[in-house]
Amino acid sequence: MATSVEVFPPGDFVREELEARDWTQSDLANIMGRPVEAINRIVTGKLGVTPETARGLASAFGTSAEVWLNLESAYRLSHVKEEHNDVARRARLFDIAPIKDMVRRVWIESSSNVDVMENQIVRFYELKNISQEPCIAAAARGSMTAPEATSAQRAWYFRIKHLASTMDVKPYTKKGLELALGKLRNLAEHPRELGHVPRILADAGVRFLVVEHLPKNKMDGATLWLSKRRPVVALSLRYDRIDCFWHTLTHELGHVLHGDALSLDNDIVGETEETRSSKPEYERRADEFASHFLVPREELQNFIVRIRPLYAKKKIYAFATRIGVHPGIVVGQLQHRKEIGYSHSRDMLVKVRDVVTSAAMTDGWGIKVVV
Repeated sequence: MATSVEVFPPGDFVREELEARDWTQSDLANIMGRPVEAINRIVTGKLGVTPETARGLASAFGTSAEVWLNLESAYRLSHVKEEHNDVARRARLFDIAPIKDMVRRVWIESSSNVDVMENQIVRFYELKNISQEPCIAAAARGSMTAPEATSAQRAWYFRIKHLASTMDVKPYTKKGLELALGKLRNLAEHPRELGHVPRILADAGVRFLVVEHLPKNKMDGATLWLSKRRPVVALSLRYDRIDCFWHTLTHELGHVLHGDALSLDNDIVGETEETRSSKPEYERRADEFASHFLVPREELQNFIVRIRPLYAKKKIYAFATRIGVHPGIVVGQLQHRKEIGYSHSRDMLVKVRDVVTSAAMTDGWGIKVVV
């Protein structure tokens, strides 16, 4: 650590200049046209050096005005309380975490005390100290590595992790999840049945919860593991539509089924052909699983061949009823394939958020969970 250098007031240097010239304070007052009292206050450090005074001293002693202004600035800065460098510490907090949004969601408490805020962030992100960078660590169950994440995505992930850690579910087995998937398939026709999803997954050992995304953070879902046998699936329900719910849910369950270690999935619904093609293999695999879990590929392709381009609502309803899913799911698939426009049959894309959040552990939309 560097040793602090003592900084002297400009008055000390004025006194040295007076002694060198054998002048008194009264002499300097007469030279500068200033009251003796004012000169005395400068010499004793009770009165600061203003730009006007700096010019007067410069003329009297044959220096530049900048010399005296610099001496004054250095002295005053040396006496400003750093308060443990609070400004830099607060800047660090805002750099690594979306503080404002976390306070608004009551994930942390607001405080003007920087020590309190640092301690909260250290606990929230499970750090050893505030100098560490928050890290999303994947449980070693698959080959997937943690993606590069924004501060908002990291905060969302850790909130999911904290809430999931409080949930009590049965031990996870792959066979149990496969059985659960069959039960989930039976819920696909009626939106009101979605309230059973959390219980079915809990019985299979999967912690399921809903955490509203943070502003400007297009997170749709996440899969993580608290340990090798404790998987977690979280949805943001960013799009309150039945097709988006089912696609995101089954996408994440596909990750669990294949043992993928960690997935933070953003903008699944809003992705383009370009972003889809650039996805890693495990994400494409989860997409494939989600796309064909409720609507078998062959069934949908045969329907398209027979009906295209006249996708009448009555025919969509009939097809959905035959395969046992809600028609909104079929509409979502057709929109995704660009067989129909996004304004086509939008009345079938029913909202499901209220049904799901009434049964699942939920954080968001005014619902606050204390952990």
